[in-house]
Amino acid sequence: MKLLRAITIGTIIWGFGVSLFNLSFYIPILEDAQQQANMVLFLMVMPLVWYGARFYYRKDKHTHGYWVGQAFFLTAMVLDAVITVLVFIIPNGGSYYEFFTDLGFWIIGVEFITITVLYWYTKIYVRTLKAIN
Repeated sequence: MKLLRAITIGTIIWGFGVSLFNLSFYIPILEDAQQQANMVLFLMVMPLVWYGARFYYRKDKHTHGYWVGQAFFLTAMVLDAVITVLVFIIPNGGSYYEFFTDLGFWIIGVEFITITVLYWYTKIYVRTLKAIN
């Protein structure tokens, strides 16, 4: 695995995700702004991770999607712990405990890994099998 590449792409995905999450508070559609922001993040993580995986696999066709997805998610998790919680959550009355025990956080984590595995399976694994046959 090209770890530095995965961490860099994971950082970019995280940056876009946090930006979209925060921007969604300024476009009121639902009454519950927090739920709206979580929904926006959930929906936007799919294309962000898909394109992140696409970019990653331009140079590495050998690493299983699970490990790349894990690297993307762990990068986002560390950045959330170091930046997101300190800058956005704690000033608004939240805590590390609330942030990291929220079911939505873990659903998005599973989403990171699932989307990357799906990309790997559909774009790398299946094409490799076709090339062999």
